[in-house]
Amino acid sequence: MNKSILLLSLGFCAAVQLAAADITGAINFKGAAPAEKELTPIKDDPTCAALYPNGLPKTKFYVVGANGELADVVVSLKGISGKSTGASAAPAMLDQKGALYVPQIVAIQTGQKLTVKNSDQLVHNVHTTPTANPESNQVQMGGGPDLTYTFDKPEMFLKFKCDVHPWMFAWVSVFDHPYFAVSGADGKFTIKNVPPGKYTLEAAHRKLGTQTAEIEVKDDGAAQNFTFETK
Repeated sequence: MNKSILLLSLGFCAAVQLAAADITGAINFKGAAPAEKELTPIKDDPTCAALYPNGLPKTKFYVVGANGELADVVVSLKGISGKSTGASAAPAMLDQKGALYVPQIVAIQTGQKLTVKNSDQLVHNVHTTPTANPESNQVQMGGGPDLTYTFDKPEMFLKFKCDVHPWMFAWVSVFDHPYFAVSGADGKFTIKNVPPGKYTLEAAHRKLGTQTAEIEVKDDGAAQNFTFETK
């Protein structure tokens, strides 16, 4: 093989190897998590109250594990725009089950479909109250057809609610790029396929605020943990 071609080939392979890597980490909560409250308005709706004969569900603002693992933290790269792959991304899912939104924290890209299901045999209305995107309010019959949403503009914690059942809420964060994740019940997150470079990583919790860290993604990726606490 010609030497110059070989060098170009090796350079190309190196570029491919360095093309993308993952950012991993864990989110923890320090101290005792604030007490959650029972969703007492459910008592005023006999049909919904009958779904919970063993006690009313509680709010899930602080989903903290036995060892301080903190779920529902939206982790993303800041300062990136116009990189959305949402049009070709698989749809995300938001369900209404037991007169609650499941999950309560979702993250998607601009242009990505969000499918809203109604697994209840109850009438819900899916009412979005955004700050950057158009508002929407649609009735959804029990077990009825799915509703589909897309959003054109980035927005953190876009609220979904049900006016029929006023204790029902979910929050959807919309990004103009694919470099984000939501921490799971184990507190862990992974942002996949990030190009090498220096970035600001942001961790945002709806009640606990935001934290940032400066990171550098190399060919073996990057790791960053965050710890939250109440003030």
